[in-house]
Amino acid sequence: MFRPLIVIPARLAATRLPGKPLADIEGKPMIARVVERALLAGLGPVAVAAGDAEILGPARESGARAVLTDPDLPSGSDRIFAALGELDPNGQFDPIINLQGDMPTFDPALLQVALAALAEDTQADLSTLVSPSQDPVERADPNVVKAIVAMPEGATIGRGLYFTRTDAPYGEGPIFRHVGVYVWHRAALARFIGTPPSPLERREKLEQLRALELGMTIAVRCVAEFPKGVDTADHLENARAWYKEHAR
Repeated sequence: MFRPLIVIPARLAATRLPGKPLADIEGKPMIARVVERALLAGLGPVAVAAGDAEILGPARESGARAVLTDPDLPSGSDRIFAALGELDPNGQFDPIINLQGDMPTFDPALLQVALAALAEDTQADLSTLVSPSQDPVERADPNVVKAIVAMPEGATIGRGLYFTRTDAPYGEGPIFRHVGVYVWHRAALARFIGTPPSPLERREKLEQLRALELGMTIAVRCVAEFPKGVDTADHLENARAWYKEHAR
């Protein structure tokens, strides 16, 4: 039986928007807003794997457990696995849900969808989400990660074959934008973290490629919504506008 734990990795050092976990969104820091969204999923406990001590207080005040991790860890997955040693040393929770700390408008129901995708594909090591788009601007944008998915016509679940920042797959039809959430079987996460970054991962700067190079199976569920992350000052203003609208 699944007993999920949601862990949100967060750190202050960001290339395009430094300090964003503490950025104010309608009276609360971003990390608090993300914790609130995660708790609304109703799947179980929520924790924050923090790279900086300043994040701990807001995370705890919003209802999450919070663990301080080495700020020099190379990825969110590494941060989550390090936090698990304190959060759950006896391994009671499995799977582990990795929710990005810069998605304050994320629909909590999507976490339930991602968890169900892992449950349905009994051969998968982890699951994630994608959302279709015909937008030529997104197709050309390297910041929009595209998933190559083996998925029958008319289906909404398939297997991830590759992830890339370039325009793919070739030809007519939608691209599938990757949504930044992962649901890991705990043993698969341990194996992943125990392996150095792979060549394709380093080239594309996409850590899920390490899992594929290890031969892991990624279950992919297609959803209509594409939740927006906060990477720039404009994205932050969009998130603030979203909360102003929904507060009314």
